[in-house]
Amino acid sequence: MWRLLRWAAGLALICAGLGLCLTWPAALSAKEVAALPVGDALRGETVFWAGGCASCHAAPKTEGAAHLTLAGGLELKTDFGTFVAPNISSSVDHGIGAWPIGDFASAMLKGVSPDGFHYYPSFPYGSYARMTGQDISDLYLFLKTLPASDNVPPDNQLTFPFNIRAAIGGWKLLFLNSDPRVAIDSTNALLARGQYLVEGPGHCGECHTPRNLIGGFTSNSWLSGAPNPDGEGRIPNITPGAKDIGDWSESELVAYFETGFTPDFDSVGGSMVSVQKNLSKLPKADLEAIAAYLKAIPAKPEGV
Repeated sequence: MWRLLRWAAGLALICAGLGLCLTWPAALSAKEVAALPVGDALRGETVFWAGGCASCHAAPKTEGAAHLTLAGGLELKTDFGTFVAPNISSSVDHGIGAWPIGDFASAMLKGVSPDGFHYYPSFPYGSYARMTGQDISDLYLFLKTLPASDNVPPDNQLTFPFNIRAAIGGWKLLFLNSDPRVAIDSTNALLARGQYLVEGPGHCGECHTPRNLIGGFTSNSWLSGAPNPDGEGRIPNITPGAKDIGDWSESELVAYFETGFTPDFDSVGGSMVSVQKNLSKLPKADLEAIAAYLKAIPAKPEGV
């Protein structure tokens, strides 16, 4: 009996050690950081709007120039608790102004903080993992041009066991990768650009795709609609099978991105308001690429 107990204890320790190795926070290596291209702040502004950074990180209820002060504080209420967007302004003491490019890239691509902890995937690095090194470097430089703020947002308010940050390593093992979400004709430059924008910096699936009990996207349901995290209604299905926008043409989608008006002259509402404002600042060629991608992906029925 004692021998069996010792063997069981030894096996448990081995499994625990293996699990720890597989789920340990892994930042970019020094070689990967050194390989990052030289950034350009002007290009970074386009990445900024594509990524919707201000939608979460600007101080709540700010408009105009004040919306570019990424002081944090927005609360995102979920079934796991309330996540609070952090200050990512250029403040050295309270934002990310002192971060070297390696820390920034590790956060964006790996979901790892400068002090070596997992970020919660409410920060959509599950999508940002598909971004190119060039876009990461460009965005990094653009963020440095924005105003600093000394705001200190409150901590996340999560219930047990979701407040155990180490468990995020297991979530990453299951769900964090840079694989395409759907198969498209990658030789078509327009579709390839649209896929990159939607699946990567645009992180559209973070709201428009349903999730399982531990917060990963449910299989075979890409962009088919999901419960509204604000508690009212649903985030719509945006595949060609959608009952509301499935019949919209590519040009009508582009016009919606540009103006916020639907083909029947309704206007954008809810959390999509800030998304549309961001999209309207992108080059029209990018909006056309997004529209082409949305019309090319597999159609899903409403409510998947």
